[in-house]
Amino acid sequence: MTVREDAHQQHQERNEERNEERNEGRGAERDAPGPDRRRFLGYVLAAPTLTVAAQFGEAVLAPAPALAAAPALVPSLPGPSEIYDLNDMLTHAALPTANLITIRIEADGSASFALPRAEVGQGITTSSAMVIAEELDLPLDKVRVSLADARPELLFNQMTGGSNTTISTFTPLRVAAAVARGRLLRAAALELGELLGSLTAKAGAVVSSATGRSLGYGELAAKAAAVSDAAVAVVLKKPSEFTMIGTAQRRIDALEAVTGRKRFAMDVRVPNALPTMVCRPPTINGTVRSVDNLAEVRAVPGVTDVVRISTGVAVRARTFGQCIDAVRALRVTWGPGTAEGASDATVQRKLRAAELPLVVPPLPLLTKAVDARFTFHFSSNSALETNCAIADVRSDSAEIWASLKTPIVAQEQIALQLGLPITAVKVHVTEGGGSFGRKLFHDAAGEAAEISRAMGKPVKLMWHRTDDFRQGRTHPMSTSRVRATYTLGEVLTYEQRHTSVATDFGHGLGEIITASAAQLPVGDLAFSETIFALTQQSPYHFGVTTQLLSETDKGFNTGSMRGIYSPNVRCAQELVVDELARRMGKDAYDFRRRHLKEERARAVLDKVAELGRWGRSMPSGMAQGIALHPEYHAFVAVLAEIDCRPETTGRKVHDAYTGPRVTKVVCAVDVGLAVNPRGLEAQMMGGIADGIALALTSGLHLENGHFREGSWDNYFYTRQWNTPPELEIVVMPPTSDRPGGAGELAVGAAMAAVACAYGRATGTMPTTFPVNHGEPLSFEPLPTTPPIPASPVDGLDRAF
Repeated sequence: MTVREDAHQQHQERNEERNEERNEGRGAERDAPGPDRRRFLGYVLAAPTLTVAAQFGEAVLAPAPALAAAPALVPSLPGPSEIYDLNDMLTHAALPTANLITIRIEADGSASFALPRAEVGQGITTSSAMVIAEELDLPLDKVRVSLADARPELLFNQMTGGSNTTISTFTPLRVAAAVARGRLLRAAALELGELLGSLTAKAGAVVSSATGRSLGYGELAAKAAAVSDAAVAVVLKKPSEFTMIGTAQRRIDALEAVTGRKRFAMDVRVPNALPTMVCRPPTINGTVRSVDNLAEVRAVPGVTDVVRISTGVAVRARTFGQCIDAVRALRVTWGPGTAEGASDATVQRKLRAAELPLVVPPLPLLTKAVDARFTFHFSSNSALETNCAIADVRSDSAEIWASLKTPIVAQEQIALQLGLPITAVKVHVTEGGGSFGRKLFHDAAGEAAEISRAMGKPVKLMWHRTDDFRQGRTHPMSTSRVRATYTLGEVLTYEQRHTSVATDFGHGLGEIITASAAQLPVGDLAFSETIFALTQQSPYHFGVTTQLLSETDKGFNTGSMRGIYSPNVRCAQELVVDELARRMGKDAYDFRRRHLKEERARAVLDKVAELGRWGRSMPSGMAQGIALHPEYHAFVAVLAEIDCRPETTGRKVHDAYTGPRVTKVVCAVDVGLAVNPRGLEAQMMGGIADGIALALTSGLHLENGHFREGSWDNYFYTRQWNTPPELEIVVMPPTSDRPGGAGELAVGAAMAAVACAYGRATGTMPTTFPVNHGEPLSFEPLPTTPPIPASPVDGLDRAF
């Protein structure tokens, strides 16, 4: 053998090796630069049919650094969340158990995946299916995504929150799918008796380029299975090779949703699980002292059981209508709750007293300051689907069905509540009709378990809509005190002191250890401070910048709601930015653009200013507002136009608040890599509607220990007559090879842009939100006793 021949042979061997990698990793070259070409470790698991999982710990899961813009004259140091944010923490917490999440190839050629997250309308089953379909070279309709039951072994890897699902599952799903693809190719090579290099995977089949023969994945599933666990190295597709990721796809559950076949908790059929409701106290968290007509209510037609529980009096009957009649018939003597006598004014005084001090005073003759204080009232995170759950508790076991974003916490705490081992409690996660942070808590599931044990029977618990508004979770009331000092056209300092009614983080990071720590007398504040520090950031170079949190008053049922602190903090800052620009004689858009830290932020701001024709002439009483929000390695900018003219604000709609109308919104969003641009657009639309509501109309009025709103009729979420007739959403070209957070992104920017537009249209910076909160109620509040209204007869009086 000559040296020349030896070199040729080595070249052939290298080519063969590369061909093998090409088949397993879509043309990936082992020594190519960049994170996408790194080798990943996955597993083939022992199973009758091909079952695969991903390994953990790859450094490439860390977010790519953002490109820095040119600094302003007085640059700001990066805040904690610009270095390491909540999403990073959740992603890294999920890594150690990534190899426990598996994909299975079925005999019919489909791929099955049990997603350890909650689908509540945000479209993560679709995006997960797209990621699997991409790396497995399988048609999207051949990927079956279900929701996993509670799996305590997953630890922090079964929490749905912080816009983290797509980020944390993106690479593990790709690795597992790539392992499956490689195994299928190898099985086909053996079955066909051909070289691996001559085979390609396409549309759910392995095809030979030499003979044209093919085998479907279903035919290979058993042959590709392993008799023992084995580690496998794979290389993933380059982004340039994507044919599914980054394309606009319809939701995989769309047909079921519009035809009514989609199954929610109340659609699950459990033998003898009858409708159940609870008679609740007239004030927040009141307690039962006595039930004065127990025997009488037990005799109501259809009623099977009436029992006292920790949150009220539970009624089980043949129909929900009979439950409503029984709840209304109950005469209960109630003890005080946790917010007796509280009102908006009393809570506001507590917040004022708990404010942390500002430390930088304006210096006369040297600097000037913008000083402002903003108030954000309680708001409801009620979804269209009310709180509900099914529970079947026996002496030695329990089974729960509910839409849960932290099912491990639910399983562990319900087991503790029932005195059962965790292994005796099964928790099934169902699809949810919305969440907005509420389903991070298992209020309904825990209550259903308590009722089922007390009655000794299965129950199908549903909260009434009024229960949701008056006893359910709310976004806490808060204030933001802001001071920005400036001189000679430059901002020198920016201080923001956000003070809030305590946010309940009793769900922890998805398991009982952190959930318990978050409820300790000191631990809860430490948890809140950590979440605040890891989520709040300023996108601007404003010199020495500090954003601090203080909390007070734990007497309310609170929770995160689409961005936790971000919408209120961002709204306050953007209004101050507008005021800074005005005082310095600068255009609001140009002022923002000059002070931005990131090029990606500048790009989305430029896009909305261009498409929205920033600065165009508008009639008196109409104006534009512009705002930007960075979150979880993503950026969004919103331009809003508002009509505050009397002929608009004076519109009359029966029992409604009309007020100003947002007439146009332009939104530009950069999430790095958008897995499903169509789904991302839908998320932005929802966030924009939320932002409009928070700025203008949707708030709760607290009076004498209860909220006056008791239904969607009373709570003015953005209605059709207040939605913008013109809406344009631009998904920016990919700026990364990995996705950023999107679920909550648009809320803060939309709220801030609408608030800024309102201030420019009226000539006065708004400081209370929603802006209509101080106006006379446009509805007659429901009574607190009985706690829920009678069922409507025909609804014709509500038809317009």
